Amino acid sequence: MHYTKLGDTGLDVSRICLGCMNFGAQTPGAHEWSLDEMDTRPLLERALELGINFFDTANAYSRGTSEEITGKLLRELADRDEVVIATKVYFPMRGTKPNSLGLSRKAIMTEIEHSLRRLGTDYIDLYQIHRYDRRTPIEETLRAFDDAISAGKIRYVGASSMWAWEFSKALYTAKINGWNRFVSMQNQYSLLQREEEREMLPLCADQGIGVIPWSPLARGVLTRDWDDTTARTETDPLIKARFDRNRDEDIVKRVAEIAAARDVPRAQIALAWVLGNPVVTAPIVGASKLQHIEDAVAALDVELTTAEREALEEPYVPRSSSF
Repeated sequence: MHYTKLGDTGLDVSRICLGCMNFGAQTPGAHEWSLDEMDTRPLLERALELGINFFDTANAYSRGTSEEITGKLLRELADRDEVVIATKVYFPMRGTKPNSLGLSRKAIMTEIEHSLRRLGTDYIDLYQIHRYDRRTPIEETLRAFDDAISAGKIRYVGASSMWAWEFSKALYTAKINGWNRFVSMQNQYSLLQREEEREMLPLCADQGIGVIPWSPLARGVLTRDWDDTTARTETDPLIKARFDRNRDEDIVKRVAEIAAARDVPRAQIALAWVLGNPVVTAPIVGASKLQHIEDAVAALDVELTTAEREALEEPYVPRSSSF
């Protein structure tokens, strides 16, 4: 395993972050492809064996049961001080009731306590906003995070998908008030979604922000032939919403061609491309099989040639940013 610092912080994280959205009980509102505790255990065991120390979940994943399963298993399988646990806040946790979503001081303080309880830990290493809350002053959000850090409930704060100007505003606001600022950006970045290269990634490079992209394999689309189906493709509406055959299939085919020429799984090629961007700290990789984790770690040792990177990038056409 390779390790690196998260942005300009002193925090050591593995260059692969295991995404835990796949883990959760089959309760109403959960993802249909979620894995229960029994099926999750071998995946976390293998991740730890391979040196992954960075785990990302969210309060909203499977109605909180992702946090519960992830926290329980990490307590049983690892030393708490040796793992980096990241979770997120923003999406509604109590339906449409007032103060059940967003980034108000009340929502943040409430959800921190619930996440700590579900994870079974005294502190969260990286607490992230799942989305930007345009209904709440950013000053209120940042002050609440700063107070939570002072109280020892969280160690660092991070952000997720938003416009670059919003992120810049948040960084500036924290600086002028002397508050802890966001140290990471979790944004969508893959061969099928490269719009972050325009403004967000240069901003992160300039400001020393750790970049931990979500969906680096484009929800698995980059790992298989276009017409192949899985439980995820049959039940995840965002796959059809975000990816288009006429626009994206040529890129998928080029991943397949390079993978075949190198005799490695396609996931390794698609991840090696993301990892090859020097701004990227650690892509967040979801897993439902042991092979998914093993391919992600193996991708760390795949160095694409300039010609291969150019071949993968050439078919890309601009598209709408997708948050």
